[in-house]
Amino acid sequence: MSELSVKHLLGIKYITEDDIHLIFETADHFKEVINRSIKKVPSLRDITIANLFFENSTRTRLSFELAEKRLSADVINFSASSSSVKKGETLIDTVNNILSMKVDMVVMRHPNPGAGVFLSKHIKASIINAGDGAHEHPTQALLDSYSIRERLGDVAGKKVVIVGDILHSRVALSNIFALQKLGAEVKVCGPLTLMPKHIESLGVKVETNLRKALQWCDVANMLRVQNERMDISYFPSTREYTQQFGLNKAMLNSLDKEIIVMHPGPINRGVEITSDVADSAQAIILDQVQNGVAIRMAVLYLLASKIEKNED
Repeated sequence: MSELSVKHLLGIKYITEDDIHLIFETADHFKEVINRSIKKVPSLRDITIANLFFENSTRTRLSFELAEKRLSADVINFSASSSSVKKGETLIDTVNNILSMKVDMVVMRHPNPGAGVFLSKHIKASIINAGDGAHEHPTQALLDSYSIRERLGDVAGKKVVIVGDILHSRVALSNIFALQKLGAEVKVCGPLTLMPKHIESLGVKVETNLRKALQWCDVANMLRVQNERMDISYFPSTREYTQQFGLNKAMLNSLDKEIIVMHPGPINRGVEITSDVADSAQAIILDQVQNGVAIRMAVLYLLASKIEKNED
């Protein structure tokens, strides 16, 4: 298989296992490119990409921007916090204005779940979902699974626990879909107040004891508590959360095996993970950041090849 089964990357839910393997193989190639002295390739020289961020983001936006520039695309950056959206312009109007500038692809982060799906039905450009509310964040899940594959050789058969604020996390949902498609076993761990009601219907087991979860897993993906998405208090205090669900070096060292530790960032050091864990050899957090650029290059490249075919 040499092309994706989809025209957009709206969520992991909509792509196949073959799509994921193709993205990984393409990312392998781009990872070599990134590590060369000349890091640019002319692959997307005739493609214009608009980055539409209706929600604040530093890491994802920079990662996409770097990936686009490495591929020699023309890039338009649009930040909604300083735009007409504040003046009441609708999503469709904003995007149509940008498309009238002949944009081929749109990378969009939006606070509303399903914004990318909605947009894909109304405009011609390829859409990449860079996070929609607490729904999905597909490129994060791809780079997470890719980082596991890089460190452990394969994702199939591995045991992965996702720890923390599962309720508000688009990273958790996309990761569950991606890991299961690739044959991994997934558990979630955290306070029950931060678990979605029907999480077990996704074939995921819930564990409320962090030590048990760590003893079971090969990989622990530590999520931050998303205070900005909380309108009520889900646990008594940050200190209490850290005591129950924070990962420190003493706990890591006390396990009878070596696990790898991941974090999608930004890290709240001293809350869900201590500095000595984040900076340890078992943590692959900086690998995830580097792999994020390669994965996003792969996604952009593969979707761009669909654009040319659509026009023929």
